[in-house]
Amino acid sequence: MAEVIAQEKQGSKQKKKMIRVDMTPMVDLGFLLITFFMFTTNFTKPNVMDLGLPAKDPNPHPIDNPVIGEQNQITFILGKDNRVFYHQSNAKDLNTTNLKETDFSGIKISKIIAKAYQKAPDREKFTVIVKPTDDANYKNFVDMLDNLAISKKERYGVTDIKPWETKVYKELTQ
Repeated sequence: MAEVIAQEKQGSKQKKKMIRVDMTPMVDLGFLLITFFMFTTNFTKPNVMDLGLPAKDPNPHPIDNPVIGEQNQITFILGKDNRVFYHQSNAKDLNTTNLKETDFSGIKISKIIAKAYQKAPDREKFTVIVKPTDDANYKNFVDMLDNLAISKKERYGVTDIKPWETKVYKELTQ
């Protein structure tokens, strides 16, 4: 049992009575309140984005890496200051006129993906490639994945930006 005891002062003219306060009910109430709030609190669930990862092949066998043609893919380069560039070119043909810029407002990126998909010769192999630069921020990457989900394209890849793309990207951003 918890108690608070006030002692009498010796030598004073008035005699003070001893005060005894039982703290047991206060402690019980505290534990009841803690328990109540623990049971009635809603814990926030983490927001998780579902990434469509390929299933593990039960019979792995070496295959030739198929080359995806420029018309069967579209590459998005995520840059600094919320800038997004895209192209459908190879190392020889890419220049500052081929690398076009867009932004994340509205459904511009979804429309660009849909237009490239409609022009693709082999739509089953159509792939969206996302290449974030070192200056890109995480929010832009998540926005890009959201746009892929909106456009319902499940075939995509995330990779590093190539040196020939970096050269053209830097020409446009400086």
